[in-house]
Amino acid sequence: MDITQIEPQSVWKNFAALNAVPRPSKKEERVIEFMKNFGEKLGLETTVDEVGNVIIKKPATAGMEDRKTVVLQSHLDMVHQKNSDVNFDFNSQGIEMEVDGDWLKAKGTTLGADNGLGVAAIMAVLESRDIPHPALEALFTIDEETGMTGAMGLKPGTLQGEILLNLDTEEDDEIDIGCAGGIDVTASQTYNLEEAKGQIVKIEIKGLQGGHSGMDIHKGFGNANVILGRLLYTGIANENIQLISVDGGGLRNAIPREAMAILSVRNSVEFIEQATELKEAILEEFASVEKDLQINIENFSSNEKAISQEDSRRIILALKSAHNGVYRMSPDVADLVETSNNVARVELKNGELKILNLSRSSVESSKYAVAEQLKSVFELAAMEVEFSGSYPGWKPKPGSDIVKLMENIYERDFGSKPHVVACHAGLECGIIGANYPKMEMVSFGPTIRGAHSPDERANIPSAQKFWSFLKEILKETPKK
Repeated sequence: MDITQIEPQSVWKNFAALNAVPRPSKKEERVIEFMKNFGEKLGLETTVDEVGNVIIKKPATAGMEDRKTVVLQSHLDMVHQKNSDVNFDFNSQGIEMEVDGDWLKAKGTTLGADNGLGVAAIMAVLESRDIPHPALEALFTIDEETGMTGAMGLKPGTLQGEILLNLDTEEDDEIDIGCAGGIDVTASQTYNLEEAKGQIVKIEIKGLQGGHSGMDIHKGFGNANVILGRLLYTGIANENIQLISVDGGGLRNAIPREAMAILSVRNSVEFIEQATELKEAILEEFASVEKDLQINIENFSSNEKAISQEDSRRIILALKSAHNGVYRMSPDVADLVETSNNVARVELKNGELKILNLSRSSVESSKYAVAEQLKSVFELAAMEVEFSGSYPGWKPKPGSDIVKLMENIYERDFGSKPHVVACHAGLECGIIGANYPKMEMVSFGPTIRGAHSPDERANIPSAQKFWSFLKEILKETPKK
C-alpha cells in the first residue's frame, strides 16, 4: 500500500518525504536542509540557529490573532538500529516501509516514527490552509537521541511562544507533563595483549526484543550485555578466562538485543558444559517475554591475542556487578520508574575497552546516585570513568491551563478520560523549560511500539486520533 494514501494523507505524505532523507543523530545536515527548504517554499519565516535547530514561524489564521502563541516541537534525528541479517546503509538509504494491518513498520530497521510522526504532523499544519490556529513557532531540534544538544543549544529569547506542544510520546491516551533527566556514564581502559593460552570459545546472544531504554526498562526484557556477563562469570573461578573480544549492544538509549564474546579458556569442554547449564536456566527465565532469544556457545578458532586472565576477571566482575534496569520506583507517582540504568554497549577490541551506560531519573540526586554507584564498580575494576551529556528532568505542573484544556478536549472528543502522566523517557521539555521557565509545556503523540528497535511500528488509527486531537487543541488555544 502507498502510505501517502492513508488518512490523514497530509501527515503520511510528509512522513514518507521525511523518511526518504537519511537523518542519523549528529549527522543531520541533509534533514536540516530538507526542513529549511520546506519552510522557505511555503513562504514562511525560516531560520537555522547556531547548533542546527530549524525554526519556522507561521502567523495566526483569521480570527485567531488574540490567542497565545504555540510552539510545536519535535526532533529531526532518529535512532538507527537494524537486524544483523539486514543489509542497509542508514547514511545513504531512505527507510523502507510497509503496512501490516493497522500498523506501519520498516523492513528490518527502525521506522523513524520516533519522532518523525511528530515532525510530519507539524509540517502538515504549516502547509495547511484550512486548519484554524494561533501564531505558531515550529521548532525542529537536532540530536535528541544521542545528547539533546539541539535543545541544549537553543538560546533564551529565540522563541516567543507561551505554550509548547512536544509531539514525542508513544501512547495516544496519555498527556505527558513530566519526564526523566539523564547522564551518560562511560567506563574505559586499555590492556596489554598476550598470546591466548587455552582453547577458544565463542558466545553469541541474539533475538532479544530490545526497545527503549527508558520507556521499556521496567518490562523485564533481556539485556544482551547482562546475559553475556552472567555466562562469562560461570567460568572465572576454574577456567582461566582470557577475553579476546566483546561486541555487545549499540546505542545508549536502546536495550541491547545482541552480544558476542570470543575468549580463551583452560578447558572448553568443561566451560561449555557449565555455560550451557546456565543458558538453559536463562532461556527458561525469559521464556514468556523473549520467545526468540538464542544463545550459542561453541568452540571457535582465532589467532587474535587476548588480554590477561586478571584483566579479564576484572571486566567480567564489573559486568556482573554493574546495575542494569530499574534502580528505584517513584514513591510519589504510581507505577512510574524514577531511576534506572541501561548497560548499553560493551566493546573490547585489540585491548581497548569501552562500556557505555545511560542512567535516567526524574530526581537529580537519584540520577547521580546510580551514576556514582556505576562509577564505583568500574573504578574498583581499575577502569577510567567519565560522566557526560547530563540533562535535567521536567517537573510536572498538572494544574496548568493547557493541561486542563487538553483533558477537556480529549474527554469530549474520545469519550474517556486521558491518562495524565510523567514518563521515564528523556524529553526535551526539561531542557527547553530551563531557558523558558514561564512556558506551559505538554507532550503527547500517537501510539508507537518498539521504538529504538527494528520492531518499531506506528499504529495507523492512532495517528488519525492524534491528528484530530492536535487540530482541536490549536483551534481552542486559550486567549492571551
